Amino acid sequence: MELGSTLTQFLIEEQWKFKEASGEFTGLLVDIATAAKVISREINKAGLNDILGYQGGQNVHGEQVQKLDLFANDTFIQTLSPAKQLIAIVSEEMEDPYQVSEISPKGKYVLLMDPLDGSSNIDVNISIGSIFSIYRRKSDGGRATMEDFLQSGRLQVCAGYVLYGSSTMLIYTTGYGVHGFTLDPGIGEFLLSHENMRIPEEGKIYSINEAYTSHWDEGTRKYVEEAKKGEKTARYVGSLVADFHRNLLKGGIFLYPADSRNPDGKLRLLYEASPLAYIVEQAGGKATTGKGAILDLIPEKLHQRVPLIIGSKKDVEHAEACLNTHRED
Repeated sequence: MELGSTLTQFLIEEQWKFKEASGEFTGLLVDIATAAKVISREINKAGLNDILGYQGGQNVHGEQVQKLDLFANDTFIQTLSPAKQLIAIVSEEMEDPYQVSEISPKGKYVLLMDPLDGSSNIDVNISIGSIFSIYRRKSDGGRATMEDFLQSGRLQVCAGYVLYGSSTMLIYTTGYGVHGFTLDPGIGEFLLSHENMRIPEEGKIYSINEAYTSHWDEGTRKYVEEAKKGEKTARYVGSLVADFHRNLLKGGIFLYPADSRNPDGKLRLLYEASPLAYIVEQAGGKATTGKGAILDLIPEKLHQRVPLIIGSKKDVEHAEACLNTHRED
């Protein structure tokens, strides 16, 4: 496809490559893009409307709920609920799945999402994002069950994210390359801007919150020391999608390892780690917990947390070697 093709045109072209394709999946991705446009519009008006700051209360993770978190979560649900392709939606912001079964009792897919990652950064105009993942349902009947959501990351049929930054971008993969689209606000369309994205095999950037150095294990300390000796540059936005997107384009590594405060890690497997791992592997990179591939993990619960080391293949393998050399268990 030519650069500048619309997302819908691109999806239809991709659909034609598969004789068994019904068009349902194409419609679902178009609906996700529609929700992203609505969220992008409100983010671009932040400061002019009453959408900044805390909503009050805590989410299922014990975190303060931002107004934008709720807005993004509601926008995705309202936009995607009429989609006949979906049987249920699960979100980082909700304790239990949202069943779409009354509308779509024969839906083939489930959607998992972090509706707005890094939303606290919007107050200071830092890039934030939405992350999504789609699986084929495994259960029969009118309602989705846990087995539909607790699947290995390798069974994803689609993963993607939307970056709300200096421009709004939608990046996705269905297992046949990673493609990026930039929103043209003048015509309200996502246009192809990055086809077949590939992450450099090695990068010059490492991203980690060094304020937590005292909580790291020796393997993590060793890797960061060696990264500095190797003249890598520290770049850490503190917004996962923004840090990941930069490294996807330029090469590098992002680390949110297990530490003494979070021995099981901090990031969520289903809503953050697994979708980004699927994307980075499709782009030629690698993602690991430090002990094994993120995509090989079988989730045990919806809101499971994991360590995440993700990025350029050689950089991640170097980090793994440091962690394994100093592993205590």
